[in-house]
Amino acid sequence: MSARDDGQIRQLPFAGVELGGTKCIATLAHGPGAVLDQRTIPTTHPDETLPAIAGILHKWRLDGGFRALGIASFGPIELRPTSERYGQILRTNKPGWSGTDVLHSLSAAFDVPTGFDTDVNGAALAEIRWGCAQGLEDFAYVTVGTGIGVGLIVHGRPTRGIGHSEIGHLRVPRTPGDAHRSVCLFHEDCVEGLASGTALKARLGVQRVRDVAPDDPVWTPIVDALAAMCHDLVCTTGPHRIAIGGGVVSSQAHLLGRIEARLIDSLNGYIDLPDSGDFIVQPELGVQAGPLGSIALAANAAELAGA
Repeated sequence: MSARDDGQIRQLPFAGVELGGTKCIATLAHGPGAVLDQRTIPTTHPDETLPAIAGILHKWRLDGGFRALGIASFGPIELRPTSERYGQILRTNKPGWSGTDVLHSLSAAFDVPTGFDTDVNGAALAEIRWGCAQGLEDFAYVTVGTGIGVGLIVHGRPTRGIGHSEIGHLRVPRTPGDAHRSVCLFHEDCVEGLASGTALKARLGVQRVRDVAPDDPVWTPIVDALAAMCHDLVCTTGPHRIAIGGGVVSSQAHLLGRIEARLIDSLNGYIDLPDSGDFIVQPELGVQAGPLGSIALAANAAELAGA
């Protein structure tokens, strides 16, 4: 490749795909200030959704191309390159998606560097690159929606091991007197089962989340569970900041301050939080944290490949 060709490639945008449980967002961008195109595709069956996404990527390639591709997927997914299931969605409650080879279905036709990770890890990397965690190498991004997902970055990289982090399934103490049934099929006392949007709706019945008053007692077990999760994060990986977003928190502005206050009370002086400002914050990229997460994965893949 000539120096001129290399320079031309470096001017190309990144392509990214965020696969969510209800919708997928394909993005063509250089970054948050230069989004060239963005398309939304319903998440139905993989035989419908993946070809639709691939069609958009093919169009972008024909229209000028892209430098690298990032795929940020709902989980659980296989992230170990040595596994024969690498790139696949593992056991999921979403019908038809277990065993789907998301990575290779979307990347095989394109000769570009490709990054692949969970949607929340992608969002965390986007916040580090462009948002509320710039300059930090240890950071947690939490989304509280239908479920609870946590993108956990330690020393600048998403955590790895036998699988990606599943911090939403940490088991936490219940608020005294709280006997409400967990909505998690696996755990009676995990954060997701007690404090997700699904759990909150089960507690509220027909009442809408945004209509609940800040002083409603329903918030106490939600705050307690999320603060206990943050306590565990502080005591294990020690993030310099925790961003909490998602529909539940974004519609109830009082929650972040209450969670941080409860966290400080729980730590009881044993660990001091950073004094550079609020420790628990809103994601700076807002609803674009997820879509831009796929762009961050693409940018990281390009840098790793020297492309």
